[in-house]
Amino acid sequence: MTVRDTVATFCGQFALEIPVLLAPMAGVPAPSLSAAVMQAGGMGALGALLFQPDEIVEWVSTVRGLASGPFQLNLWVPDPKPARDPAAEVKLRQFLGEWGPQVSQSAGDAVPPDFTAQFEAILEATPAAISSVMGLFPPGMIARLKQKKITWFATVSTVGEALEAEAQGADAIIAQGMEAGGHRAAFEAQKAEQELVGLFSLLPAVVDAVHIPVVATGGIADGRGIAAALTLGASAVQIGTGFLRCPEAVIHPAWAAAIARTAPEDTRVSRVFSGRAGRSITTAYVREASARDAPCPAPYPVQRDLTAAMRKAAERTGDVERMQAWAGQSAALASAEPATTLANRIWSEASNILT
Repeated sequence: MTVRDTVATFCGQFALEIPVLLAPMAGVPAPSLSAAVMQAGGMGALGALLFQPDEIVEWVSTVRGLASGPFQLNLWVPDPKPARDPAAEVKLRQFLGEWGPQVSQSAGDAVPPDFTAQFEAILEATPAAISSVMGLFPPGMIARLKQKKITWFATVSTVGEALEAEAQGADAIIAQGMEAGGHRAAFEAQKAEQELVGLFSLLPAVVDAVHIPVVATGGIADGRGIAAALTLGASAVQIGTGFLRCPEAVIHPAWAAAIARTAPEDTRVSRVFSGRAGRSITTAYVREASARDAPCPAPYPVQRDLTAAMRKAAERTGDVERMQAWAGQSAALASAEPATTLANRIWSEASNILT
């Protein structure tokens, strides 16, 4: 099929007018952003990692009240229970206390929302798609998706993961290049910083390896990136950082301003915020916490809880140097314009290139 045929087939399946999906970003859940992308004819998204079941229900109701159209709901497949190291956590609390308020003795004990309960709420919401990240849904959950005829997007970061996802019944692959902002999608946490594959190497390899549609994500923020991804075989693109400066994203102004001045080399993959590898702006905290003599981050989600006080203090004071400022390598291409306008503009640019 031609590029336009591939795109038209995918868009037709999900009633999309443009092949642009909003990336599900757990730290940017604003319903207004999804609604704006949906109003442009794209697909909205919620990264439901931190949401309780009732919050998922409320988000879905709000978005459906703001816009008609498809959206995906994303869940992070849990890692095994983390091993705790009390002595190491003492050093971490001392280190983090130099960057914000003193870290309480109970920090690190927070329990994430119940994964099974989250899945049930998402299943009941019947979105256009349910997406997985950090692994694959268990067989029983996959069977439930199939029974309800809900599309399953599996987010992967390697060809091997894509083949595994297809074998387990994924309906589409979201291929995440290492350029992407936020957490790496690697199935195994210890490989997230080792298997760093750029999108335009990963994408054609995945397209050639699987027999289901592939959505490209990571480092795409304008029409040129969309056109390149579609030319390499993607059926659609998924964009996260590219939408963060839009007013509907409702992120901290200091974070939005930093994105505008962030060159590709000004981002870094590290585990210093959550314990899981993620790409952020290389702030003062990221540099110091990644230094050789800094304490090693605790595993996810312990590290996320340990850094919570620092991150909250940074937001109160507008200090981006201590914020969890996720950003992909194409951050500087993000535009501060309404998300509906942005989505339509970059698709128009891509269409002109592909003509």
